Amino acid sequence: MKLNLRNPLVFFDLETTGINITRDRIVEISFLKVHPNGKEEVRSRRINPEIPIPPQATAIHGITDDDVKDCPTFKQVARSLADQLEGCDLAGFNSSRFDVPMLAEEFLRAGVDFDMSKRKFVDVQIIFHKKEQRTLEAAYAFYCNKKLENAHSAEADTIATYEVLKSQLDRYPDLENDIEVLSKEYSSFNNNVDFAGRFVYDEKGVEVFNFGKHKGRPVSEVLKNEPSYYAWMMDGDFPLNTKQVLTKIRLREMNS
Repeated sequence: MKLNLRNPLVFFDLETTGINITRDRIVEISFLKVHPNGKEEVRSRRINPEIPIPPQATAIHGITDDDVKDCPTFKQVARSLADQLEGCDLAGFNSSRFDVPMLAEEFLRAGVDFDMSKRKFVDVQIIFHKKEQRTLEAAYAFYCNKKLENAHSAEADTIATYEVLKSQLDRYPDLENDIEVLSKEYSSFNNNVDFAGRFVYDEKGVEVFNFGKHKGRPVSEVLKNEPSYYAWMMDGDFPLNTKQVLTKIRLREMNS
Protein backbone atom coordinates (compact mmCIF):
# COMPACT_ATOMS: atom_id res chain seq x y z
CA MET A 1 0.00 0.00 0.00
CA LYS A 2 1.31 3.43 -0.92
CA LEU A 3 1.62 5.72 2.10
CA ASN A 4 -0.74 8.68 2.27
CA LEU A 5 1.66 11.51 3.04
CA ARG A 6 1.34 15.26 3.51
CA ASN A 7 5.04 15.67 4.33
CA PRO A 8 8.03 13.53 3.41
CA LEU A 9 8.38 10.64 5.86
CA VAL A 10 11.88 9.57 6.88
CA PHE A 11 12.37 6.03 8.11
CA PHE A 12 15.66 5.88 9.97
CA ASP A 13 17.77 3.56 12.08
CA LEU A 14 20.86 4.14 14.20
CA GLU A 15 23.73 1.90 15.15
CA THR A 16 25.48 3.13 18.29
CA THR A 17 28.20 2.44 20.83
CA GLY A 18 25.52 1.38 23.33
CA ILE A 19 22.05 2.16 24.66
CA ASN A 20 22.78 4.97 27.14
CA ILE A 21 21.33 8.14 25.60
CA THR A 22 23.61 10.49 27.55
CA ARG A 23 26.89 8.58 27.22
CA ASP A 24 26.76 6.61 23.99
CA ARG A 25 27.17 7.89 20.45
CA ILE A 26 25.99 7.14 16.91
CA VAL A 27 28.30 5.10 14.66
CA GLU A 28 25.97 4.71 11.68
CA ILE A 29 22.77 6.34 10.48
CA SER A 30 20.65 5.21 7.58
CA PHE A 31 17.45 6.75 6.34
CA LEU A 32 14.87 6.17 3.68
CA LYS A 33 13.01 9.34 2.70
CA VAL A 34 9.60 8.71 1.17
CA HIS A 35 8.11 11.74 -0.60
CA PRO A 36 4.37 12.41 -0.96
CA ASN A 37 4.67 11.65 -4.68
CA GLY A 38 6.09 8.21 -3.90
CA LYS A 39 9.72 8.99 -4.68
CA GLU A 40 12.14 7.15 -2.38
CA GLU A 41 15.72 8.00 -1.40
CA VAL A 42 18.04 5.81 0.68
CA ARG A 43 21.15 7.20 2.34
CA SER A 44 23.58 5.70 4.83
CA ARG A 45 26.56 7.18 6.60
CA ARG A 46 29.00 5.96 9.19
CA ILE A 47 30.02 8.30 11.96
CA ASN A 48 33.17 8.55 14.06
CA PRO A 49 31.74 8.48 17.61
CA GLU A 50 34.96 9.88 19.10
CA ILE A 51 34.79 7.20 21.79
CA PRO A 52 35.73 3.50 21.61
CA ILE A 53 33.10 1.10 20.30
CA PRO A 54 32.69 -1.64 22.93
CA PRO A 55 33.11 -5.25 21.72
CA GLN A 56 29.54 -6.05 22.75
CA ALA A 57 28.26 -3.31 20.44
CA THR A 58 30.47 -4.48 17.57
CA ALA A 59 29.13 -8.00 18.10
CA ILE A 60 25.65 -6.68 17.27
CA HIS A 61 26.24 -4.32 14.32
CA GLY A 62 29.69 -5.42 13.14
CA ILE A 63 31.19 -1.91 13.14
CA THR A 64 34.67 -1.52 14.66
CA ASP A 65 36.82 1.44 15.65
CA ASP A 66 38.91 0.94 12.50
CA ASP A 67 35.77 1.07 10.34
CA VAL A 68 34.92 4.61 11.51
CA LYS A 69 38.30 6.13 12.36
CA ASP A 70 38.36 8.17 9.12
CA CYS A 71 34.62 8.95 9.08
CA PRO A 72 33.22 12.39 9.94
CA THR A 73 32.00 13.11 13.46
CA PHE A 74 28.32 13.77 14.07
CA LYS A 75 29.08 17.44 14.65
CA GLN A 76 30.62 17.65 11.18
CA VAL A 77 27.53 16.25 9.47
CA ALA A 78 24.82 17.55 11.84
CA ARG A 79 23.93 20.68 9.87
CA SER A 80 23.72 18.81 6.58
CA LEU A 81 21.65 16.06 8.18
CA ALA A 82 19.27 18.57 9.75
CA ASP A 83 18.78 20.19 6.35
CA GLN A 84 17.96 16.81 4.78
CA LEU A 85 15.38 16.13 7.51
CA GLU A 86 13.83 19.60 7.41
CA GLY A 87 10.07 19.49 6.92
CA CYS A 88 9.96 15.72 7.32
CA ASP A 89 8.10 13.47 9.73
CA LEU A 90 10.05 10.57 11.25
CA ALA A 91 9.46 6.83 11.48
CA GLY A 92 11.38 3.89 12.83
CA PHE A 93 11.32 0.64 14.76
CA ASN A 94 11.58 1.27 18.53
CA SER A 95 12.34 4.85 17.53
CA SER A 96 10.25 6.54 20.22
CA ARG A 97 12.22 4.88 23.02
CA PHE A 98 15.70 5.02 21.53
CA ASP A 99 16.44 6.36 18.04
CA VAL A 100 14.56 9.67 18.32
CA PRO A 101 15.93 10.54 21.80
CA MET A 102 19.45 9.55 20.70
CA LEU A 103 19.24 11.62 17.52
CA ALA A 104 17.88 14.61 19.46
CA GLU A 105 20.72 14.27 21.96
CA GLU A 106 23.36 14.21 19.23
CA PHE A 107 21.91 17.34 17.59
CA LEU A 108 21.98 19.12 20.96
CA ARG A 109 25.58 18.06 21.58
CA ALA A 110 26.50 19.36 18.12
CA GLY A 111 24.81 22.69 18.84
CA VAL A 112 22.37 22.30 15.93
CA ASP A 113 18.82 23.50 16.56
CA PHE A 114 16.68 20.67 15.21
CA ASP A 115 13.19 21.16 16.61
CA MET A 116 11.66 17.72 17.16
CA SER A 117 8.40 19.27 18.38
CA LYS A 118 7.49 20.23 14.81
CA ARG A 119 7.47 16.61 13.63
CA LYS A 120 5.14 13.66 13.77
CA PHE A 121 6.59 10.30 14.82
CA VAL A 122 5.51 6.85 13.73
CA ASP A 123 6.97 3.91 15.65
CA VAL A 124 6.34 0.74 13.65
CA GLN A 125 7.35 -1.39 16.64
CA ILE A 126 4.54 0.03 18.76
CA ILE A 127 2.01 -0.74 16.01
CA PHE A 128 3.49 -4.22 15.72
CA HIS A 129 3.44 -4.83 19.47
CA LYS A 130 -0.15 -3.67 19.74
CA LYS A 131 -1.10 -6.01 16.92
CA GLU A 132 1.30 -8.96 17.14
CA GLN A 133 3.91 -8.55 19.96
CA ARG A 134 7.24 -9.52 18.29
CA THR A 135 10.62 -8.29 16.90
CA LEU A 136 11.62 -6.62 13.61
CA GLU A 137 12.83 -9.93 12.13
CA ALA A 138 9.53 -11.57 13.09
CA ALA A 139 7.57 -8.57 11.84
CA TYR A 140 9.34 -8.74 8.49
CA ALA A 141 8.63 -12.46 8.17
CA PHE A 142 5.04 -12.10 9.38
CA TYR A 143 3.99 -9.10 7.28
CA CYS A 144 6.27 -9.34 4.25
CA ASN A 145 6.90 -13.10 4.12
CA LYS A 146 10.62 -12.44 3.79
CA LYS A 147 13.71 -13.24 5.83
CA LEU A 148 15.56 -10.18 7.09
CA GLU A 149 19.11 -10.51 5.78
CA ASN A 150 21.87 -8.46 7.44
CA ALA A 151 19.77 -7.76 10.54
CA HIS A 152 21.30 -4.97 12.67
CA SER A 153 22.68 -3.32 9.58
CA ALA A 154 21.19 0.17 9.75
CA GLU A 155 20.23 0.19 6.07
CA ALA A 156 18.66 -3.29 6.09
CA ASP A 157 16.67 -2.50 9.25
CA THR A 158 15.54 0.84 7.83
CA ILE A 159 14.26 -0.61 4.55
CA ALA A 160 12.60 -3.52 6.36
CA THR A 161 10.81 -1.10 8.69
CA TYR A 162 9.42 0.82 5.70
CA GLU A 163 8.17 -2.39 4.08
CA VAL A 164 6.59 -3.57 7.35
CA LEU A 165 4.59 -0.34 7.75
CA LYS A 166 3.21 -0.60 4.22
CA SER A 167 2.26 -4.22 4.85
CA GLN A 168 0.63 -3.31 8.18
CA LEU A 169 -1.57 -0.82 6.36
CA ASP A 170 -2.53 -3.52 3.86
CA ARG A 171 -3.30 -6.07 6.58
CA TYR A 172 -5.34 -3.98 9.05
CA PRO A 173 -8.38 -2.17 7.56
CA ASP A 174 -8.79 -0.21 10.81
CA LEU A 175 -5.23 1.14 10.59
CA GLU A 176 -5.70 4.51 8.92
CA ASN A 177 -3.23 5.48 6.19
CA ASP A 178 -2.57 8.85 7.74
CA ILE A 179 0.71 9.83 9.38
CA GLU A 180 -0.95 12.13 11.92
CA VAL A 181 -3.28 9.33 13.07
CA LEU A 182 -0.46 6.76 13.17
CA SER A 183 1.65 9.21 15.14
CA LYS A 184 -0.98 10.17 17.72
CA GLU A 185 -2.80 6.87 18.21
CA TYR A 186 -0.02 4.33 17.78
CA SER A 187 3.38 5.98 18.04
CA SER A 188 3.11 8.92 20.40
CA PHE A 189 5.31 9.51 23.40
CA ASN A 190 2.11 9.34 25.45
CA ASN A 191 2.17 12.29 27.84
CA ASN A 192 5.94 12.83 27.92
CA VAL A 193 7.20 16.39 28.08
CA ASP A 194 10.80 15.37 27.37
CA PHE A 195 11.87 12.36 25.33
CA ALA A 196 13.19 10.46 28.35
CA GLY A 197 9.90 10.87 30.20
CA ARG A 198 11.42 12.54 33.26
CA PHE A 199 8.59 15.06 33.02
CA VAL A 200 5.02 14.25 31.95
CA TYR A 201 1.79 16.18 31.55
CA ASP A 202 -0.86 15.51 34.19
CA GLU A 203 -4.59 15.40 33.48
CA LYS A 204 -4.68 19.21 33.49
CA GLY A 205 -1.82 19.56 31.03
CA VAL A 206 0.66 20.69 33.70
CA GLU A 207 4.26 19.49 33.57
CA VAL A 208 5.01 17.29 36.59
CA PHE A 209 8.00 15.24 37.69
CA ASN A 210 7.86 11.58 36.75
CA PHE A 211 10.67 10.34 39.00
CA GLY A 212 12.28 10.75 42.39
CA LYS A 213 11.09 12.47 45.54
CA HIS A 214 9.05 15.05 43.62
CA LYS A 215 7.19 12.58 41.43
CA GLY A 216 3.73 13.93 40.63
CA ARG A 217 4.52 17.49 41.70
CA PRO A 218 4.43 20.38 39.21
CA VAL A 219 7.89 21.21 37.87
CA SER A 220 7.26 24.95 38.22
CA GLU A 221 6.27 24.51 41.86
CA VAL A 222 9.42 22.58 42.71
CA LEU A 223 11.66 25.06 40.90
CA LYS A 224 10.04 27.91 42.80
CA ASN A 225 10.23 26.30 46.26
CA GLU A 226 13.49 24.43 45.82
CA PRO A 227 15.72 26.33 43.33
CA SER A 228 18.69 24.08 44.10
CA TYR A 229 16.87 21.17 42.45
CA TYR A 230 17.36 22.85 39.08
CA ALA A 231 21.13 23.05 39.65
CA TRP A 232 21.18 19.42 40.80
CA MET A 233 19.50 18.24 37.62
CA MET A 234 21.63 20.42 35.35
CA ASP A 235 24.78 18.97 36.94
CA GLY A 236 23.39 15.43 36.92
CA ASP A 237 23.55 12.60 34.40
CA PHE A 238 20.35 13.54 32.58
CA PRO A 239 19.89 13.76 28.80
CA LEU A 240 20.52 17.17 27.24
CA ASN A 241 16.94 17.18 25.97
CA THR A 242 15.67 16.78 29.56
CA LYS A 243 17.87 19.66 30.71
CA GLN A 244 16.71 21.77 27.76
CA VAL A 245 13.05 21.21 28.66
CA LEU A 246 13.73 21.95 32.33
CA THR A 247 15.44 25.21 31.40
CA LYS A 248 12.53 26.25 29.16
CA ILE A 249 10.08 25.68 32.01
CA ARG A 250 12.29 27.63 34.41
CA LEU A 251 12.68 30.59 32.02
CA ARG A 252 8.95 30.58 31.31
CA GLU A 253 8.14 30.76 35.01
CA MET A 254 10.74 33.47 35.65
CA ASN A 255 9.22 35.62 32.89
CA SER A 256 5.58 35.01 33.79
